[in-house]
Amino acid sequence: MEFSLKNVPRQELLEKVAETRDIVDASLRTLSPEVLTQEYPLLVFEQKTSTEYLLVHLTTHLAYHLGQINYHRRLLDLTAP
Repeated sequence: MEFSLKNVPRQELLEKVAETRDIVDASLRTLSPEVLTQEYPLLVFEQKTSTEYLLVHLTTHLAYHLGQINYHRRLLDLTAP
């Protein structure tokens, strides 16, 4: 639904971002160095990978989407009356 929802109120988006941040922060705090080096239990790519590798991939994927958001924000700033 993250790509199909339309006209979500700004406050709701901010609340969901804050909630997600808190969940990610709490989850990452529970990971030990040993867990990071273990094989991630689900097949995400064509081959198995470590938990650490998957987390790095997710971080760069997030950065990609943040760049997209910033690009669209700038487009809206240019077209605003």
